[in-house]
Amino acid sequence: MKIAIAGFHLESASFLPQECSVADFEANTTRAADIIQSYETTNTVPGGFIKTCQEAGAEIIPLTYSYLGALGPATDAAIAGFAEEIAKAAAEAQPDGVLLHLHGATWAPGYRDSEKHFIDELRRRIGAVTPIVVCFDYHGNIDQDTVANADAAFAYHKSPHVDMADTGRRGAECLLRILTRGEWPGLAVAKPGLIVPSIFSATALHPLADIIFEAREREVDTEHYLDISIMAGFSYADSHNTGFAVVVVSGAGPEDAEAVAAEFSENIQRQRAALYRPETVLDVATAVDRACAEAPGRDKPIVLLEHADRMNDSTYLLAELVQRDAQRAAVPFLWDSDAAMAAHRAGPGARLTLELGAWSSDKAGPRQSYECDVLQTGAKSYRISGAMLQGQKVDLGMTALLRIGGVTVSVVSNFAFTVDEDVFKVFGQDISDYDIIVLRSKTHFRQYYETAASQIFLVDTPDHGPADLTLIPYRNLDTTKVYPLNALVQSREVGP
Repeated sequence: MKIAIAGFHLESASFLPQECSVADFEANTTRAADIIQSYETTNTVPGGFIKTCQEAGAEIIPLTYSYLGALGPATDAAIAGFAEEIAKAAAEAQPDGVLLHLHGATWAPGYRDSEKHFIDELRRRIGAVTPIVVCFDYHGNIDQDTVANADAAFAYHKSPHVDMADTGRRGAECLLRILTRGEWPGLAVAKPGLIVPSIFSATALHPLADIIFEAREREVDTEHYLDISIMAGFSYADSHNTGFAVVVVSGAGPEDAEAVAAEFSENIQRQRAALYRPETVLDVATAVDRACAEAPGRDKPIVLLEHADRMNDSTYLLAELVQRDAQRAAVPFLWDSDAAMAAHRAGPGARLTLELGAWSSDKAGPRQSYECDVLQTGAKSYRISGAMLQGQKVDLGMTALLRIGGVTVSVVSNFAFTVDEDVFKVFGQDISDYDIIVLRSKTHFRQYYETAASQIFLVDTPDHGPADLTLIPYRNLDTTKVYPLNALVQSREVGP
């Protein structure tokens, strides 16, 4: 029994001006046996694929796996090239089945649905008989047409995504049932017509947590095989199918899958207003006021979440903290390779003037010059210790640890998530060194900081990922069919 594994992963904020080129993907691509060497035992989708197939005694045929995080659009050349490479390699390998990992919110200007293109191209090359099982990110934007040429589809159940390997396991076990027992499931996708800011897609927030709990209960209480994926979508990718989706794989066939998907979709639609805004969002000045007043003397730091940042270079909170002369404040993993290299050339102990951050667009905040004391410099990498992506290697490139008054800033040369204590440990520091910490994650930080922080303040800024989705100039999404945009359209039609 031969099973091919492959993947292409990018979460695209489609309004960002920076595109992810073929070269960008190539720098984060593994092929053939290197996939197993890189991802075996990791909490990743390919890690789950590998472990499950090994336990079943299947022969694994690793093809191509390219993984980028949350950035801007992909180029058309990247989509075309990697889709062709994966499909061609699969056809040549002649596997009994294919396990494919796609994000679901990869956006490219020349493709209406990038993930559909990957699946369709794979199906075209390997034929109609070989089963294809796809695993998506919880933040993917998909519909029934996306998976028309797949036999089953799954998505993470949790955000933060601490169940990546488990999602790979679910997909692999489904494929094994098809291959060993001939159990071909039904697959259905329903769209409830809802978009939410990413900060409110955390699966521990209510009422979303209640809906997901109901899905897990339904799976357990159903006699036949049933898998339900509630996908929150990614509102900052402007696609025709942006938004929530319910994906159901049912051993009772397509009609049962459609019925269950419709039921959960209707439940989401009924609760759309509460799902859209379950928590308070603060402006920059208010958040910093409260943090500076409340943080000193606490045994745990306050987290300021600059969630609208899409490129890890936003400077709204940095500028405000420096202006207020905040003390014991940290701004980790600011993405600015020029600043990191300049500090490295100056060396530890130097004091120099640096422009920091806000290089990606005019929405990323003020690009200001700061008098910086250089504490550390050097190229750094590490393996993730937290639950999400545990074991995966992170290469920061050239880094520098800087101090601006009472604010400590770590600048890195490569995009990296700030979701756990690794952002401090890699510089020999500890979270307890700080009273105020600025993060740019959306939900993934919660797996560590919900217990490590005394409070979390959600801070909105006018960057490319605002909490107010009515500010986004959608062109491809039909705004008359999704909440809250359709409510805004209706209110304008009614008038004062």
